[in-house]
Amino acid sequence: MPSPPPARSWRRLEAPPGYETQWRRLAEAALELGLGPEQLSETGLDPLAAARGWKPATVALYSKIARYGGVALPRVATPEPDPPELDLRPLTRIRSEDPEHLRAVAWCAVALGWPAPIASFRSLRRDQVHATARRVLISTDDGEWSVPGALTGWHAWEAVRSRFPALAASPWVLPALRRGPGLDSQIGGRLSNQALQTTFTKHAVRTAQVLRATAAPSQREHAEELALAYRDLSYDSYRRLALAAGAPPVSPRGVVRAARAFARTARSPRLAG
Repeated sequence: MPSPPPARSWRRLEAPPGYETQWRRLAEAALELGLGPEQLSETGLDPLAAARGWKPATVALYSKIARYGGVALPRVATPEPDPPELDLRPLTRIRSEDPEHLRAVAWCAVALGWPAPIASFRSLRRDQVHATARRVLISTDDGEWSVPGALTGWHAWEAVRSRFPALAASPWVLPALRRGPGLDSQIGGRLSNQALQTTFTKHAVRTAQVLRATAAPSQREHAEELALAYRDLSYDSYRRLALAAGAPPVSPRGVVRAARAFARTARSPRLAG
C-alpha cells in the first residue's frame, strides 16, 4: 500500500513529552522537503541539515528527539569539543547593562565552576544559589558546590534584574526576559531547553563579533581564532570544555567526552591564552 501523505503521517505520531516544540520544528523541516516519518527514516537528517543549516550538535539533538517520537533514525553522537582546550573567559566578561547579556554572562561564569547540563540550569532556583564574599555556593538535591570566579557576573545580573519587578520576583536563576509564543509564557517564567540553547548561541556569536572588533593589532590573530571557535560553540561543548579543564563533575553526562577531550590536549595545539 502507498504511504499516506507526509503531513498526515506526522499527525499520526505524538510528540515526545517535553519536546513538543522541537518535534514541531522537526516535522516542519521535513514537510518543507516533502518527507514523512517513513521517508525520513530512509534519508536520515542530512537533507534537513543541509536545507536548514543545522550544526552537528543540532543534528544530534533532533535525531534523539525523532527516535523518542518513534521515527527510526540511527543514533548520532554529539560532536566532541574542537579544539579540546579553549579560552572561555571572554564569555564571562561584562560588556553592557543589557539584561540578556548579563544573564548569559552570569550563566557562563557559574558554568565554568558548576558545569551542569542545560536542563539543570533551566530548573536552578535562586534559593539554591548563595553568594559569599569570595564565591558562589550552589546547593541542589545532588550535592553542594563552591564556584569561584563567578561573583562579578552573578552580582551584575542580580542587580539589573532587581530593577524589573517580574524578574525580581522570579524564582528562576535564568528566567525568561520576554513573553514567548506559548499561552503560558510570561516574563520571569521558566525557559525551555531550546530557549536556553538559543540564548547561549547568541551570546557566543555576539562575543565573537566583539572580539573581532576590539582586538589590538598584536592580538588579532588570536582573537580571530577564538571568534571562529565561538561561532560554532554550543553549551554542551562549553560544559565539556569546562570539565576537561578540571571543573568538578555535576552529573555523569558529558564526563566521558570531557575525559577524551582532556586526553587530546596533549596532542593538540592550545588556543587558551
